[in-house]
Amino acid sequence: MITTPHTAGGLNRVAAPEGVAPGSGYSHVVWGTGRFVAVSGQCAFDEKGGVVGEGDAAAQARQVFENLRRCLAAAGAGFEHVVKLTYFVTDVAHLPAVRAARDEVIAPDLLPASSAVQVAALFRPELLLEVEAFAILPA
Repeated sequence: MITTPHTAGGLNRVAAPEGVAPGSGYSHVVWGTGRFVAVSGQCAFDEKGGVVGEGDAAAQARQVFENLRRCLAAAGAGFEHVVKLTYFVTDVAHLPAVRAARDEVIAPDLLPASSAVQVAALFRPELLLEVEAFAILPA
């Protein structure tokens, strides 16, 4: 398999390096040069701190990605600059809803590196997921 990176927006992505099985819905490697942006884990809170979509993973995921969008924008970044997403879910059964929300905001050729971790609980029992992001803005 050829490991030629897909380059877009100043970032390079390799979906499947030689000898590594292709991932489903993420890039194995992403790199670039520029200003690093770290976004703390975002949960499904509205602007007043209320939980959006209690018991509904899809609604929570959409709110999480909207919060990520707003945080990235505060740094002058967008989802096209994201190099890594980390998903924390209370049940891996929520991952399809998380991926669907992600796919609404990130093009399939711009998928970041990703990790998903099932956790026993988040800091509030009504929360089903949390997502953190790392981005690089081109120099």
